[in-house]
Amino acid sequence: MRTMLCRTLGGPENLIAADVPDLTAGPGQVLVDVHAAGVNFPDGLIVAGTYQSKPELPFTPGCEAAGVVREVGPGVTGITPGTRVAVFCGMGGYSEQVVVAAERAHPIPDDMDFAHAAAFPVVYGTSYHGLVDRAGLRAGETLLVLGAAGGVGLTAVQIGVALGARVIAAASSPAKLDLCAEHGAHELIDYSTGDLAGRLAEITGGVDVVYDPVGGAPAETAVRALAWGGRYLTVGYASGEIPKVGMNRLLLKEGALLGVLWGKWAERHPEANAANMARLLEWYTAGLLRPHVGLTYSLSDAATALDVVLNRGALGKIVLRTGEAR
Repeated sequence: MRTMLCRTLGGPENLIAADVPDLTAGPGQVLVDVHAAGVNFPDGLIVAGTYQSKPELPFTPGCEAAGVVREVGPGVTGITPGTRVAVFCGMGGYSEQVVVAAERAHPIPDDMDFAHAAAFPVVYGTSYHGLVDRAGLRAGETLLVLGAAGGVGLTAVQIGVALGARVIAAASSPAKLDLCAEHGAHELIDYSTGDLAGRLAEITGGVDVVYDPVGGAPAETAVRALAWGGRYLTVGYASGEIPKVGMNRLLLKEGALLGVLWGKWAERHPEANAANMARLLEWYTAGLLRPHVGLTYSLSDAATALDVVLNRGALGKIVLRTGEAR
């Protein structure tokens, strides 16, 4: 099978196409023929060697994929060969085959395109876990999403709308804000103008939940904008800058700073994650969620795709397609 290997840590250009032996499902595992794989910001950090976890070289990055189950290992029930699935694999997604624990393979609707399915587990799983499990976002509350047109930010916009929240989308260009409006955002802020604080003051008297996958300078402004009892979700640092937030701001609003590390949570709580994913797929079928795949690349162009994501050039998600894709 064909796979994209990282033999040396560094930039995306270190990903090299290679032929390796086909995989086999072990006990409790399923083997999936990959039709599409999602490209995520942490993939680039793993290739660079700057992520929390550092796999041994050589390795294949890619934490999510979609395809058809080819083989199930001993002890697997509920999934059979031929089942169309989206998988959270953690590693190995940039490949024509991937092996995952059976509980990480989620059957998808018959009419769900593999590109949509490959763009689903990580970003929707992260946003649902953050907004629902961590922040307890309720209908009628105000949600501020920073980096709202990115892969994970846009899912937070959609889920916030589905939950009945008033969603304020903040992004760095008019084109990105237009995309957020298409996906239901009620208010739009272009924070490249440098007036995030002023616009928030015009729009709302306080933000109940902040969803921040970007970090950097907007974080302090967003903390200041919290309503009484507000919750700040720190999801990631796509800006490259980990913000330094004054704890006194949280004290004055009796606010909460909440970390969101969905991948590790999903590993620790597979049944709860499966329940979350089932609800998200129900919302997809009902038309409440609509993955936006801004660009698709062939598997062999994974380095180019990852470079676009790392430089924040993606609108929504970028997906790799294998030769199996339809």
